[in-house]
Amino acid sequence: MVLADLTAGAVEDAERRALTRPVAEVEKAALARPAARDVLAALAPASRVKIIAEVKRASPSRGALAEIPDPAHQASLYETGGASAISVLTEERRFGGSLADLEAVTTRVALPVLRKDFIATPYQVLEARAAGADLALLIVAGLEQKVLQELYALILELGMTPLVETHSAEELEVAIDLGASLIGVNARNLSTFELDRDLFGRLVDRIPAGTIKIAESAVLEPADVTHYRAAGADVVLIGEALVTGDPVATLQSFLDAGDDERRGSL
Repeated sequence: MVLADLTAGAVEDAERRALTRPVAEVEKAALARPAARDVLAALAPASRVKIIAEVKRASPSRGALAEIPDPAHQASLYETGGASAISVLTEERRFGGSLADLEAVTTRVALPVLRKDFIATPYQVLEARAAGADLALLIVAGLEQKVLQELYALILELGMTPLVETHSAEELEVAIDLGASLIGVNARNLSTFELDRDLFGRLVDRIPAGTIKIAESAVLEPADVTHYRAAGADVVLIGEALVTGDPVATLQSFLDAGDDERRGSL
């Protein structure tokens, strides 16, 4: 199972880091951070789709995507292009990311920043806040219920916002029971890596009113953003398309595609 392997590897890498940076030290750094940015305000529903733009060097499904020698510069281009938040992949083995990438980005931009990784331990949550993250990803499919609840509570305790990712109606119910303010529906099945762009549309009506609805994956062109927006997405998370082309121009085209007034006039 790909997701299980990715999670196990991420936990193993975190345990290795803990040998040189003990949990007490990371916790102290996390608590010393200024207050996290207001994620809910940044991603609040509007007449134009919001975009979380991702710093992403590689993926297990596509291999190498872009070198990104300066992730902070990449993130600053996203900010210039109109992104509402930044996602930074910190998984090392298959995505080529790092916590150094995350800290560089949080230092450069004024937007909320997501630590996107296979988070399964409190240590990884503390690392996220210590590096300046405002959001942390929790993947329902990769976590036992008790662990998910504990990590969710810790993220909130540290002043961050959990982004709870789902891939099915059953997982969506788990996210709703947690009381998640941000719920993502990922078109990519992390067990098989197959894509289903229509999954978001089939699940969106189950998401309670007042919850910010995020569509993830399967976005390569403006029509994909239009598709998600028409289905009810408040936010779209985009990675590959932004690192393989001109990030500012691509972002602008995606934002225009998710502009309700603009689409209504066409």
